[in-house]
Amino acid sequence: MDKQKTKESSSFIPYIPASRTLPELTVLAVILGIILAVVFAAANAYLGLKIGLTVSASIPAAVISLGVLRGLFKRKSILENNIVQTMTTAGEAVAAGAIFTLPALYMWNQVPGIGTVSFIVLVGGFLGVAMMIPLRRLLIVNEHQTLPYPEGTACAEVLISGETGGKSAKMVLYGFIAGGLVKALGDGFKWFKTEIETGIHRFKNAVIGMDTYPALLGVGYIIGPAISGQMLAGGIMAWLVMIPMIGFFGGGAQAVLSPAEAPIPQLDAWGIWEGYIRYIGAGAVAAGGLITLVKTLPMLFSSLAATLSGLSKRNEQKVTLDRTQFDIPGFWVTIMIALLVIIIAFAPLTDVGIIGAIAIAIFGFLFVTVASRIVGLVGSSSSPVSGMTIATLLIVTFIFKMTGLSGMGGMIAALTVGAIVCVALAVAGDISQDLKTGYLVGGTPWKQQVAMMIGVLVSGLVIGFILSVLNESYGLGSEQLPAPKAVLMRLIVEGIMSNNLPWELIFIGAASAVVFEFLGLNSLTVAVGIYLPIHVSTPIMVGGIVRWFVEWRSRKDAGLLKARVETGTLLASGLIAGESLIGVIIAILIWLGVPIPEDVLVSSNVLPLVVFLLVVVMLAWISLRQKKESVVTKREV
Repeated sequence: MDKQKTKESSSFIPYIPASRTLPELTVLAVILGIILAVVFAAANAYLGLKIGLTVSASIPAAVISLGVLRGLFKRKSILENNIVQTMTTAGEAVAAGAIFTLPALYMWNQVPGIGTVSFIVLVGGFLGVAMMIPLRRLLIVNEHQTLPYPEGTACAEVLISGETGGKSAKMVLYGFIAGGLVKALGDGFKWFKTEIETGIHRFKNAVIGMDTYPALLGVGYIIGPAISGQMLAGGIMAWLVMIPMIGFFGGGAQAVLSPAEAPIPQLDAWGIWEGYIRYIGAGAVAAGGLITLVKTLPMLFSSLAATLSGLSKRNEQKVTLDRTQFDIPGFWVTIMIALLVIIIAFAPLTDVGIIGAIAIAIFGFLFVTVASRIVGLVGSSSSPVSGMTIATLLIVTFIFKMTGLSGMGGMIAALTVGAIVCVALAVAGDISQDLKTGYLVGGTPWKQQVAMMIGVLVSGLVIGFILSVLNESYGLGSEQLPAPKAVLMRLIVEGIMSNNLPWELIFIGAASAVVFEFLGLNSLTVAVGIYLPIHVSTPIMVGGIVRWFVEWRSRKDAGLLKARVETGTLLASGLIAGESLIGVIIAILIWLGVPIPEDVLVSSNVLPLVVFLLVVVMLAWISLRQKKESVVTKREV
């Protein structure tokens, strides 16, 4: 069986065979990759802090690189484009790992320096790359027939059909302009509100609202109607069931019921959400993440066993390596991992000590191995990164507490360990997809691995600045940037260290997640809907409805369906990138002291609703105009 797999993989001929050499790790590709890595790091940081989700950057980056390198510079090397998308995904992965964990430090008023954030992200990112490199030959080459790596394969298809790149890049640009313009006029110049809300007659404390952001519309289109619907179901459960119920049963209470700071009769819907629902939602998200991890345990153990078995057999076969099989030498990879662990153990910037460094080495190797294989089966969007990070935090926090490292120092150390592991997981999952793309198109592995490290380096150096600016401008954990995943990590660490959480509310949320799972729903998705305001879930659902409408109108022609959905996906990616980037720019202007209007010019709900509907029509109309051929994306919860 193994011999048969090896024979099949060795007979595979990529799009650019090993006998051909094309420009690859060029100065132009590196410069464009650096720019896009920073752009998508900023965009995904903003988006992830807002809704707890990030979107894949590989296909938009591939399309943009085709448009720029092939369209503007007349370059015809598919391998250059592959380098660009590889570097860009580093920015997305670094942002995801950082914003899922590190904002908890800001919420504790333990604001880390920009250098500290960059150090944590860089060591995690480099560990993720280094630990994945020894697995490439086993997972990408030997398991070529059994591990599809869906995002990596889709990206390879985009690059191979590169002659459509110029036209497809326009879709990203159109979305970028539309999303950025709405964000600038709404939250920048304050011409109109970006949130609409209404109560329901004779239904006290029941609220329906919507953030009229194009980025949320784009997210809904990308994740589709099923996931969008489950997320909105969580929002409806919170805002039309739980909040009115708490208001009704607590309507006669005169005492303050912790953790709220006022009696229930004095609280409106937002007050009840802030005082009670967020804790219920956090419990549901934590349970949903752990349920996701438990469901993948059989795959986790089998993946780990298969990977370790494959590594033990690697040296049994003597093969002649060609250009498409050269990795960074194992000696240097081993030295790199050892140095990173030693630096983590003794660096004053992290202060996790030898115990923390050993935990990072163990959990890093274990979960990077698992993540690299799981994304090959189910894709990055379904990889249980949150669950593995929660498991790491639970174990490490208990270990620190038992060894005497408690209080704020222990909480910071535990979160730092979790952050490094989370970044390593996110980066390893993404580079696995990138190396699959490279394997299919004929890239040189060591050049891709170097490109990923450059992308991690650049993104890691800017992510600290981005988080600092966003915190000073909006406040991490605030209504503008609720940072749901980081709040969850904070609650887990606090609960173990100080045991002062409203555990009844946490357990109510956890039990709700179990119910959702028994109902056949994705418990983590519904839980995120409970945790976030319904104002976030509503526009995401609208995007899902647009996706459903496009699919329904194109259902009779598979080729047309694929082309239209992928065109809409590129446009949606542009909406997300444009709005998110303008959001970061507005934050930088606030940070620099540039006067930003405070009063909204038009306070009516009508104008923002009309603007939002125009973007909805644009997304549907452009998608349905597409005739044949196009391009895709998607990412984790």
